[in-house]
Parts: sequence; C-alpha cells; structure tokens
Amino acid sequence: MFEFPELPTTFPLGAILFDFLFLLVAIPIEGYVLNVRLRFDKKTSIFYAICINLFTAVIGWITFFFIEPVLPVNLKSQLISYVFFNQFRTNNVQSLIILVAFIIFFATFLLKYFLLKLVLLSLAEPIKNELELQPYPRRNFRRASKAKLQNTNLVTTILIANSLSYSAIAIILLIRSR
Repeated sequence: MFEFPELPTTFPLGAILFDFLFLLVAIPIEGYVLNVRLRFDKKTSIFYAICINLFTAVIGWITFFFIEPVLPVNLKSQLISYVFFNQFRTNNVQSLIILVAFIIFFATFLLKYFLLKLVLLSLAEPIKNELELQPYPRRNFRRASKAKLQNTNLVTTILIANSLSYSAIAIILLIRSR
C-alpha cells in the first residue's frame, strides 16, 4: 500500500549542516520582521519564527527524501554531485534550478503562512461564546474587516520575512560557491 523509501547509505552531513546554518540565519531575520510588523514581543516573535522554520525544514527534508528516489537518473546524479562536491556535472541545469527555487520559495511561503496561522490559533485564548446577541451590528462588520486586515497583514509579513531570509540564504550560497 504505502512503502517507505530506502534510507541513503551515505549521509549528506554537509547539506544538513548548511540547512542548520540557514535556520540560524532565517530565524533571527523572520523573528525581527514578526516583531516589527505584527508587534509581537521579541520572545514571542522568535518563538513563532523557530516554530515555523523548524516545521518547514522538517517537512522540506521529508519531501526531499520522498521525491529523490523517483527522480530521473540524470537529475539524481546532478543532485548528488551538487550535494557532495558543490558542483554540477553539466551547465545546462540553470533553468531547472531557477524553476525549482521559485517552487520551493512559494511552497515554503504558503507552508509558513499556514503553520503560523495554526500556531496562532492553537495558542490563542478561547473566544467567549458567540451566541450572545450583539447589540450593534456594526461591531460585527468592524470585527470582520479588522480580521480581514489582520489576515492580509499576516500574509504580507510572512512574504516579507520569507523574502528577506531567502535573500540572506542566497547571499550565503553565492559566497560559498566562490
């Protein structure tokens, strides 16, 4: 029915250490953006940044280990060559790298957004019973528009935080390749 992929015989320790470095870069950047834009205190914003980045990294590695066995042999050898030797065997993979980078960026953005919404909802205090009748219907409209504004602010904040952290990671990768 559902088979687990085989575990690799060689362990990509360098890639895992670089992922750890990326987490060490992304968490403070995204924590700062959450602090400034959503006005969380510093401890809470760092906690949320740690949560969404660790869960995203774990989901990313799980996805990688499920996708890697089904890749064509050419792409698999290119990937192994890059992970272990920091170079590609051929130079005609730039367009594929750009496409995969965009897919990973937007998938990470969506995943971080939904994870932050989940964390915010799970850690929020329970709301009072909504069955009480509101004396003024305008208050409901104001609350709905405020919730919509907060949702838009959350999307924008996660997009900015993800963009800044990915820019810093891209700079690190450029420095590494030189």
